[in-house]
Parts: sequence; C-alpha cells; structure tokens
Amino acid sequence: MTDYPISIRSFGDHAVLVEWPNEVDVAILEDIIQFKSYLNQNCLDPNEWEMVPAYNSLTLIDRNKVIDYQSFKGDLKTWYGQRESVNHREIFLWRLPVCYDLDFAIDLEEVGEKLGISIEKVIELHTSSVFTVYGIGFLPGFMYLGGLPKALEVPRRSEPRQKVMKGAVGLAGKQTGIYPQESPGGWNIIGNCSVPIFDAKRDEPCFVNVGDKIQFYSISRAEYDLHKIQGEVGIYQFEKVKWNA
Repeated sequence: MTDYPISIRSFGDHAVLVEWPNEVDVAILEDIIQFKSYLNQNCLDPNEWEMVPAYNSLTLIDRNKVIDYQSFKGDLKTWYGQRESVNHREIFLWRLPVCYDLDFAIDLEEVGEKLGISIEKVIELHTSSVFTVYGIGFLPGFMYLGGLPKALEVPRRSEPRQKVMKGAVGLAGKQTGIYPQESPGGWNIIGNCSVPIFDAKRDEPCFVNVGDKIQFYSISRAEYDLHKIQGEVGIYQFEKVKWNA
C-alpha cells in the first residue's frame, strides 16, 4: 500500500481538510476511502463526525464542537499510518439507463461534430466505459464521474444554460455526469437518465457512494417512459453488482 504525502489544514472552526497529491487517480481515491473507513471504524464517532471524500481530499467536520486543530492534526498523521487494519467498504458497479433520443440529447450532434465522430460512436464510447464516482456535490446527488475516454473529451459549453433538465447526462472535459434535478448548467447534454438519482424521501437519498462504479446502457424512448413511471411510484429496481467480487 502506498503512503502518500498528505497535507492537513484547518478548514474553519469545525472542519479539517486532508489533501492527497493533486491528481485524478483511482489509487489515490481508494486510499482516501480506506482512510475514511479506518476513521469511522476506529477513531471518530460517525454520529458526531461528517466525512466528505472527493478526488484528492477528505473533509472532516465535527458537528458539535470546535476542533483543537494542532492536537487533531497530530492524531490524523498517526491514524493515517495505521490505516491498514480496516474492513474495506464494498464497491458496487451500478448500471444506469440512458435515452440518447435527440429530444433529450440536445448537444449530441454538436458533440459528434466537434469530436469528428458519429452520434452512434459517441453513444458506443459512452456506454462501453466504466466510470468511477470521484465526488458527489454541486447539487445533491450530482456525481462527478471520471474515466471518460479521451475520444469523448469536449470542453464545457461557452455559455451555460439557465435550465438543464432533470436527469440530463452531460460531458465536460474529462468527466461525465447526471443532473439529479433541474438546474443551470454548462455541460454538453447527450442524453437523459430515466431513473431518479436523488430522492430526499429515501432512507439513503443518494444510493451511490464515492468510489463506486457507473456504467450506462442505452434505452429506447418507450423504455424511458416506463422507467419514469416506475420511478415515480417507487418500484424501479436499480441494477448493481459487487465490483471485482
């Protein structure tokens, strides 16, 4: 296991930010998740502490009291060196349906033109890739998915839209993602996911965790309409398998 040169700094009275090398790297993300699991299981009460992993950082937030930064910094350095003795969290691969119908995929033709490939090739590349959830934020349930093929890398739109449809699937730079609710946004929209990504009424509003894997598959407009009904009445069954089980 690699010991990375981590840095630790105060992030306000109630929070500390632990940072790893500034790289988008699955191995770094796995180390962050392992450290988070170790802290949860051995050091910090999860009822008192909120822990937010993302890309190359872990934010630790004490919900109740002000942190003694200098003392806590020393503890974190010690705990990081002890993180091997931990039960690893299960990683899941989630298969999510996307309708690439041009009624939804409002930027799909333009994306194909910019990349010099056909619409069919864009869809093929997007559905054949397995993406890693590097972060969840911006909107509740918005997953930042890394692992986009270089052939699909396209810049954000120069002018963001004021309204992007709920479920919109977009591309931006080296990432893809799903808008869990209607919002402004500047990503290139190539389809729409037919199932609810975030639901505040569920016991787990966002079913996906940082470190999980996502693979999209293409569905017809009729399948899309069926999934929407199933999602609204709460009977849609998400597809998942253990990763590397």
